[in-house]
Amino acid sequence: MKRLLIMSAVLTVLGLSGMAHAYDGTKCKEPGVCWEPKPGYPDKVAGSKYDPKHDPNELNKQAQSIKEMEARNAKRTEVLAKTGKFVYDVEGN
Repeated sequence: MKRLLIMSAVLTVLGLSGMAHAYDGTKCKEPGVCWEPKPGYPDKVAGSKYDPKHDPNELNKQAQSIKEMEARNAKRTEVLAKTGKFVYDVEGN
């Protein structure tokens, strides 16, 4: 009975793996490069209606906030070195 269950499991796995390899709905330019756009989607996104047209100011917000955070942390370490006390709100000083 145990052998029958093991054989059944092995045949099921082999059968499922064969189904996964049978799909051939892509046209690969080279091995591993099989992306193709959906029908009606342009090959190049830039300049099309799908182009997100990101605002550079919006993209730089995180970099700017990190610079401001580092400046605050530098002020906090200066105050800590001078007074020996950690002051969180250094903008008010």
